[in-house]
Amino acid sequence: MCTRLVMALTGAGVAFASTAKAQRPPLLPEKDVAALASELSGETAKRNLEGIARFHRQRGSQGFHEAAELVAERLRTYGLSDVAILQFPADGKIFYGTQRSRPAWDAEVGELAQFWFESGESSRLCREGWPKKVDELHAEGKIGITMVCLNVNVLASYEAEPIVLAEDSESADVVADLVDVGEGTKESDYAGKDLKGKIVLVSAQPGAVQDLAVGKFGAAGIVSYAQNQKTVWWGEDENLIRWGHLETFSEHKTFGFMVSLKTARGMKERLTRGEKIRLHAIVKAGQHAGNYEVVTATIPGADAKLKEEEIAFSCHLDHQRPGANDNASGCVTILDVARTLQKLIGQGSLARPARTIRFYWPPEIEGTMALLTSPPRTYKMELDTKRSFDGSVPLPQSGGGSLTQTGPALAKRVKAVVHMDIVGGGPETKAVFHITRGPMSLPSFVHDVAWAFAEWVNEESYKFAATGKAEYPMVAPEGGKEPLRAEYSAFTMGSDHDVYQDSSFGIPAIYLNDWPDRYIHTNLDTAANMRS
Repeated sequence: MCTRLVMALTGAGVAFASTAKAQRPPLLPEKDVAALASELSGETAKRNLEGIARFHRQRGSQGFHEAAELVAERLRTYGLSDVAILQFPADGKIFYGTQRSRPAWDAEVGELAQFWFESGESSRLCREGWPKKVDELHAEGKIGITMVCLNVNVLASYEAEPIVLAEDSESADVVADLVDVGEGTKESDYAGKDLKGKIVLVSAQPGAVQDLAVGKFGAAGIVSYAQNQKTVWWGEDENLIRWGHLETFSEHKTFGFMVSLKTARGMKERLTRGEKIRLHAIVKAGQHAGNYEVVTATIPGADAKLKEEEIAFSCHLDHQRPGANDNASGCVTILDVARTLQKLIGQGSLARPARTIRFYWPPEIEGTMALLTSPPRTYKMELDTKRSFDGSVPLPQSGGGSLTQTGPALAKRVKAVVHMDIVGGGPETKAVFHITRGPMSLPSFVHDVAWAFAEWVNEESYKFAATGKAEYPMVAPEGGKEPLRAEYSAFTMGSDHDVYQDSSFGIPAIYLNDWPDRYIHTNLDTAANMRS
């Protein structure tokens, strides 16, 4: 998300969409490079990131829709053309290509608390009257008021940190003892343990254990302390809470809560000593028929024939709150590319490209699959009203938007893709930036164009870091001064570039990404850990 990265990305995209002779700076006239370097803003990108990171952006959810509306509003403000939020039904029955759509998922309440019964200091409410009092408070709609008990400790609150409630959790109101089953993925983990109606503590992801724990052994719910992807820093910060998932299509519906390694170790030690841990889980959440929503906008091309071809800038808008690096960073980077190009073209500082440049903000993989495989049509988003998972809460839905082709017709128009997923990291996240080429089965000059710009930014940023002087330092006032040091990397999978480059479509793509990222998919993937 740094200014240097945006510079490389914008230069590559403009080069794809235009025609120019090779020179230094590469592929673009120097006056264009100077205009881009002057206008691009790491600060604007980061302010937009802070806005997106406020939303819990699960597929089809109210939080995703609010983030989509924020992006669309910015695009309209920046003067982009064809701004729309495209909708593709997702109900668990419809398939896009070979992928079954997953129903939308929303949550309103998620709270996990523990009661202390055996302490001599327990209040009378905890020791004697709490079940009746809880029922009374629930009847009054005062969920969470049980904290008035002197010895009730809230372990997880969806209201405070949505990441604590595993995606695809279902509604529940359960009081049950906690049982430690280790990893929880093997039947031997459950041997000799009475789990009927209990809550299990596991080290695996909730979705990896639900069919065994809930389906076979009758557990009521799951508490997980699964850790994020392994790097050399894995496990160092015991306060990290990982984003958790249940299996969308499992027959054994349940709830899952995520806790930190520190919290889990404390509970495991108490259970080992023979203490009883009783938990109260309250969840109001569930799946419902909804839509994959894809924000889109264009900068129309100038050439009468070539404007029918498109160069796409892609990212993914979904993920947990805060989800700053993954992937609000990619979303706001291409948003600032859109702002910069539109402004410079509008004021005559940059020639309009021959080809149309299109921007996409979908839910990861599944939104792009829907975009490229939906039945051939010219799509216009209609005014609609969605409802929450229980049908009781209307969710606002805006209409409008220009006519946009989807499906095979769209796939034929797109000639190259620049895809952004996790691009805002720096010293705090331990990031190394990668210019990731496509597979050898899909050779393209696109990869060489992207690397030409990245290598140039590497050189300019290193020159500035080493000497304090460079023709194009590309340093944001609020950003760092360290060199970019991007690496040209072999093809790796894991994001929407996979879809574009699949043989079904054969669209060359360049994948820009950070790795490692010690905070990925955790509560510390925050705007504070991003660089401008």
